[in-house]
Amino acid sequence: MAPLTVVLIPFVGAIAIGFAAGSRQWIQRLSWLTSGVFLVAVWGLAGPALSGEALEQSVWEILPGLTIGFAVEPLGLLFALLASTLWILATPYAIGYMTHGGYTNLGRFFACYAIALGAAAGIAFADNLLTMFVFYEILSVSTYPLVAHDGSEKSKRGARTYLVLLLLTSICLWLPAMIWTWAATGTLTFTPGGILAGQVTPATGALLLVLFMFGTGKAALMPFHRWLPAAMVAPTPVSALLHAVAVVKAGVFVVLKLAIYIFGLDYLKTLATTDFVLYVATFTMLVASLVAMHQDNLKARLAYSTVSQLSYIVIGALLTSQLAAIGGGMHMLMHGFGKITLFFCAGAIYLASKKKKVSELDGLGRKMPITMSAFFIGAMCVIGLPPTGGLWSKWHLVSGAFDAGHMLILAAFLLSTILNIAYLLPPVLRAFLKPLPASEQPGIKEAPWLCVVPLSLTALGTLVLFVLAQRGFDLMASIFSGGLA
Repeated sequence: MAPLTVVLIPFVGAIAIGFAAGSRQWIQRLSWLTSGVFLVAVWGLAGPALSGEALEQSVWEILPGLTIGFAVEPLGLLFALLASTLWILATPYAIGYMTHGGYTNLGRFFACYAIALGAAAGIAFADNLLTMFVFYEILSVSTYPLVAHDGSEKSKRGARTYLVLLLLTSICLWLPAMIWTWAATGTLTFTPGGILAGQVTPATGALLLVLFMFGTGKAALMPFHRWLPAAMVAPTPVSALLHAVAVVKAGVFVVLKLAIYIFGLDYLKTLATTDFVLYVATFTMLVASLVAMHQDNLKARLAYSTVSQLSYIVIGALLTSQLAAIGGGMHMLMHGFGKITLFFCAGAIYLASKKKKVSELDGLGRKMPITMSAFFIGAMCVIGLPPTGGLWSKWHLVSGAFDAGHMLILAAFLLSTILNIAYLLPPVLRAFLKPLPASEQPGIKEAPWLCVVPLSLTALGTLVLFVLAQRGFDLMASIFSGGLA
C-alpha cells in the first residue's frame, strides 16, 4: 500500500465505528478489524522498505517547498511498527476494561481511539514538518474526548489542562519555528544530516532549537510536562494509549526527527543552546523520578515515570552522538512495551480490586499472580534490567553519553536508574512479600481475560525484545549508513 493509504485506514475505521455507535457488538468487531488491517498494512510496508524500495508520496503541493507528503524511513517505520503492534494488543484490553467497567459512549471512545492511531501513523510517515504538524495537532484534539470520557468535572478539568498545554506549545513555539525554517531554507522536507546548516546564523539556529524542543510539548520537558499527570483522570486504556503508544511516543519521535533530519547531529554540536536543552532534559529526568517516588497513587507514579523516561530519549537526541541517537530510538520501542504493560496492570488491579494506591497492594500478588508478575517484568524493562529489552536501549544511551564525553549525563543516567528501582519495585515487593490485610475483601481474583491476556503478551514482548534488540539497532543504524537496505 501507499503510505497515505496506510495512514487512512484508522480514519476509515473511526468513521465506520461512528456509524455503528448504537451497537456494542459492531463497535467491538470494527475495532478489531481496523486494528488488524492497520497492523497488516504497516508490517506490509516493512518488507519493501527494508529491501531498499523508495516509498514516497506527495499528496498536495500548497506552495513551492511546502507540501503534504509521506515517506517511509527507518525511524518512522520503527514508530509505526510499535504503534500498530501495541494497538492490536490494546484493542481487546480496551474492550474488556470499558465493558466490565460499565462505561458508556463506547462508539465515541473507540472512534477517537482509532483517529489517534491514524494521527500517530501520519506523524510516523510524514515527509516534512508541515505534514507532521498537521497530524500532531489532530492527535492532540482527538485524544481530548478520551481524557474527558467519563464526563466528571475532574476529568474535564484534566482534559482542559492536557489540551491547552499541548496546543499552546505547538502553536506558540513549534509553528513560528517551522515558518522561520521554511523562510530561511525554502524547504521543510526531512533530510538526513539536516537542512539548517549554512542556511541560518548560529544565533538563529540556537533559537530555533529552543523553539522546536519546547514546542514539542508531547515530549514533556519541564516546565511543559503538567499535561501528562493531568491526563491520568482518563480511563486506563487511554492512559496506556497516551503513555505507551501514541501521544508521548509521538513527542519523542518528533524530537528525534528534528535532531537527525532538520538540524543534523553535526550541526547540533555547534549550537549554543544544545547543552542548555540537554541539561533541561536531564533535570526533568531526575526531578520527575523523585516526584514519582512520593506518589502513592499508582497511575500518578507511572505518569511521572513516563515524564522521566521520555527525557532519556530527548537526551539521546541531543548528545549529538550516533550511538546515543540509536539508543534513543531503541528506548522509544522498549519503553513502549514496558510502560503499556505497567498501565495495563494498573487498570487490571483497579478493575479487579478497586485499588488505586501503592499502599493498598499488600499481598495482592497472592490474588492476582499473573498481573503482578507482568508488572514486575514491565518494571524491569523500564528500569533497564535483563532479561528485558530495556537493558539494551539504556546500554546504548549510556554508551552514547560516554562516546560524546558527557560524564555528567552518564552519571545522571545511572542515578536515574537507581531512582527507577526505588519507585517501581515497591509495588511488586508489597504485592508478593507483604501479608494480605485481615480486612481484605474476599473474592478478589484476576481481571477478565480480555485484560489479562494483553498484559501478559506485552510483558512477553519485553522479553522477546531482549533477544531481538539487534533488529532495532540495525534499523536505527541504517539512518546513518544511508538507507534501509
